[in-house]
Amino acid sequence: MITRRGLLTAAPLLAAAAPKPKPEIALVVTEYRPNAHADVIGTRLLGGYDYNGKRQEPRVKVVSMFTDQVAANDLSRPYAAKHGVPIHDTIRQALTRGGNSLAVDGVVIVGEHGRYPYNEKGQHLYPRYELFSQVVDVFKTSGRSVPVFCDKHLSTEWRKAKWMYDQSRELSFPFLAGSSVPVAWRRPALELPLNANVRHAVSATYGGLEAYGYHAMEALQCQAERRANGETGIAAVQCLEGPEVWRWTDANPWARPLLDAAVSRSETREPGKLRDNVKDPAVFVLHYKDGFQGAVYLLNGGIKDFVFAAQVEGRKQIDSSLFFLQPGRPYAHFSGLVWWIEDMMLNKRAPYPVERTLLVTGALAAGMESAWRGHARIETPYLDVNYQPAKGTFYNRGAVPPLKEDI
Repeated sequence: MITRRGLLTAAPLLAAAAPKPKPEIALVVTEYRPNAHADVIGTRLLGGYDYNGKRQEPRVKVVSMFTDQVAANDLSRPYAAKHGVPIHDTIRQALTRGGNSLAVDGVVIVGEHGRYPYNEKGQHLYPRYELFSQVVDVFKTSGRSVPVFCDKHLSTEWRKAKWMYDQSRELSFPFLAGSSVPVAWRRPALELPLNANVRHAVSATYGGLEAYGYHAMEALQCQAERRANGETGIAAVQCLEGPEVWRWTDANPWARPLLDAAVSRSETREPGKLRDNVKDPAVFVLHYKDGFQGAVYLLNGGIKDFVFAAQVEGRKQIDSSLFFLQPGRPYAHFSGLVWWIEDMMLNKRAPYPVERTLLVTGALAAGMESAWRGHARIETPYLDVNYQPAKGTFYNRGAVPPLKEDI
């Protein structure tokens, strides 16, 4: 450096670099109550979480919040007061922090849980599209955009989901979406090799047709997208229910061994024969444009977890695994999701493709349409979603923390 006398001197060796400020984010949620997604995601963003065997302080700073509904056991007010975060009356106010233009570095939308109606197809009408639309309005009037995360599938309708995706491309902001399942633990650790020659895969779970069917479909897709030539889209979807599920399984020689291999990984399987235990099975059959086929089973009464299996050409054994989700608080599988949300906010790029969630959103909507229309096959030429999987490993490989009340 040059002093006032014009002499060269060495820079101080002990001068510490100023810490980089944390990205400031707005948290936009439907309902923030104990164990709702706003809690298991938002509470981690506010106060930290356990990840990969150690305590992780938040790498972002929540500076504003919007809640669409306030439950009787609401957590947003006490947690906001604890962390000094103002709760605003509108999404625009939350994103502008009461000013005239965008004043945050990122937005997290958690549109899951709350008192919202169902439509005639059995879809829960969470207002993710509506919340996202208001966020985009602020971007447009401010003349700039910031990264956005949207929890779970994008919408109940393909056209709305596609609009959300198109907006992220038009306004050039990083966009991440989806659930905690693909980034949870895998037992055993399994990731199909990139460009794997695989023609069929199965996933299975329990729960509601839409809510948990989405999770199981995403579990299948995060593996299927790694097949040779990447993802090219889905040509047709059909939902089958009741005895027709077993008739279809028996009629397709690949389905039974893959289902058996997947269910063998379950840690919650009920004793006895699967078909005897599962009184009302369902399956989403996915016909991909490149000839790949997938089957996503709902097996209530048989298992209570998420399992997967695929046959890779050239391997004698079927590859199978369990996606492990911690069955009680702190629901530590959400820690992996929060880690990658923060990663996007810090690096201003989505760590893995949002196209995965876009495709699964469209496939799930078609599956629900199929069930509503008497289990008809739904042609989906519009699901021409092309993308390559991200390189790297994104699922949690640390120790599972013990069950406890605090996150």
